[in-house]
Amino acid sequence: MPILGNFAKSVTLALCALGTAWGQDLAPRAYVITPVHANAITIIWSFYDGGLNFNGTIPIANARGTYSVPVFSYYHSLNFFGRSANITAALPYGVGTFQGDVLRQHTSVYRSGLLDSSFRFSVNLMGGPAMQPKDMAKWKQKRLLGVSLKVIAPTGQYSGSKLINWGGNRWAFKPELGYSERWGHWVLDGYAGAWFYTTNPASYAGLVTKPQSETPIGALEGHLSYDVQPRLWVSLDANFWWGGITSLSGIQNLATKQTGSRLGGTVSFPISKHQSIKVSYSNGTYIRFGGNYQSVSVAWQYSWLGRPK
Repeated sequence: MPILGNFAKSVTLALCALGTAWGQDLAPRAYVITPVHANAITIIWSFYDGGLNFNGTIPIANARGTYSVPVFSYYHSLNFFGRSANITAALPYGVGTFQGDVLRQHTSVYRSGLLDSSFRFSVNLMGGPAMQPKDMAKWKQKRLLGVSLKVIAPTGQYSGSKLINWGGNRWAFKPELGYSERWGHWVLDGYAGAWFYTTNPASYAGLVTKPQSETPIGALEGHLSYDVQPRLWVSLDANFWWGGITSLSGIQNLATKQTGSRLGGTVSFPISKHQSIKVSYSNGTYIRFGGNYQSVSVAWQYSWLGRPK
């Protein structure tokens, strides 16, 4: 039981970090605007595979996770005091197996269930007024500046009496400033934000639960994309984040400080007037604490103006 318990606690950290992991996903063209009353339904399938690195804080070797996360999301654009704005809601589900060696004994655990849902509100501040489709057709993007707030709600699978959970049992908030500028076929995006977390009041700690808190995580993200033809584009993606020291019952564990970055690429192409496919790949370039994993995702999107057609 102690062997499985140590391993399961390390996996619990991995699963709690998954909310941050998918929160750190690379998202090119996140601040490019659309006409008012534009809608999109997106179904994403993401696959993650890689090692779990806990910087020696837990005596476990060859720790590894393989899991997939389907996500259903809905996007809607609107007029916000004359500026282009949009809201997005996403609901993810996780299925995965985690394994490792503790005291030379191999063990593994399997879990499936809902992750925490996310909600994002974004509004343009410069360069993108709210426009009807006929006006949008004549508009040419130059420089855009916007802000957004992303909220992750504790709706995922969680129980303080269980060792392994998909949900984080806490709220997370990410205010962000976004920049996007176009030069002909090229688009440059840059984002700067920070994650803030409430306390998890029932973090697993052996036979009892204890409150767990985490310091903010700063995040930078950049993308350089190129339009091959209308609605067909490719992008080089990168990010960097730091912070996130955790505390259990007010006692900080400095070894949990995160410093990491990811590098990847994205291609998006149309398959019909209303449908498109986006394929992305990313890998860790520098990970000080957490999981150094590879990620592949495929997204199908159906978009329309006004009512579905």
